[in-house]
Amino acid sequence: MGISEKTFAQQKTTPSKDTEAVVEDGGTGPYKAIMAVETTLPTHTVFHPKNLNLFNTKNRLPIIVWGNGACANSPWEHVNFLSEVSSYGFLVVAIGTISEDKTDNRKSTSSQLTDAINWAIAQNNDKKSAYYNKIDVKKIAVSGMSCGGLQTLEVASDARVTTVVVCNSGIFKTPGNGISNMPKLTKESLKKIHSPTLYILGGVKDIAYDNGMDDYQQINHVPIFMANMDVGHGGTYREHHGGEFAKLAISWYKWQLKGDKEAAKVFEGEPAGLSKNPKWRFEKKKIP
Repeated sequence: MGISEKTFAQQKTTPSKDTEAVVEDGGTGPYKAIMAVETTLPTHTVFHPKNLNLFNTKNRLPIIVWGNGACANSPWEHVNFLSEVSSYGFLVVAIGTISEDKTDNRKSTSSQLTDAINWAIAQNNDKKSAYYNKIDVKKIAVSGMSCGGLQTLEVASDARVTTVVVCNSGIFKTPGNGISNMPKLTKESLKKIHSPTLYILGGVKDIAYDNGMDDYQQINHVPIFMANMDVGHGGTYREHHGGEFAKLAISWYKWQLKGDKEAAKVFEGEPAGLSKNPKWRFEKKKIP
């Protein structure tokens, strides 16, 4: 079951400073990021600019929630990517906590993405919180990789979501395929998406390629951008600063969540600005 915004608001709001860490060098963005587990959300890992004093009602942090590959209850494979994204002025809330035990078999659920959204909204409204009046609760991205991408698609219908990012994922043509913990979605779920959507795949070597490309063919009612880079299912998340996947995702988040017109040029135009990068091939619908 998910946790309501009200439940989060009633919890203690003092973050646990013992669990803060810097990933790599804190990212290449204008705000050096840190990774932390908050006592108000011990089931997740939060990435945010270290200096929250730079954010206020005129410069808010959009919300990005993240689901992990393999339905993992830890974002350890994605920390370079997520820290890099956060350094551009985003509050990133990932399912699970960092564990040194890579054999931990606990699995995550889609409801944890909803928990992350509810927590962020409650923190923005709580006068005792370090995030009080610093979060843009009207700009929310739901995102994830592989199984996390399916979890993303399961909650994409949430009316609060303003953009969707699906990485190395797609709904199986035959429902029920994949590992047992994966959301059992059908292609009908795609009709519930109501906001601009980005798919990032690893090319034909990506085991999710056929499913993801079929999703793209079936989504015709919202703006959608499909990008492929021939790196396979593992993407570039563990590369320095999250590699090329992070660069592309950041451009999308900056455009969709911050209205950045320069970032929009990566996706707009005929051809789109991404055509200048030979590492990518792409298709798009309903994007100028």
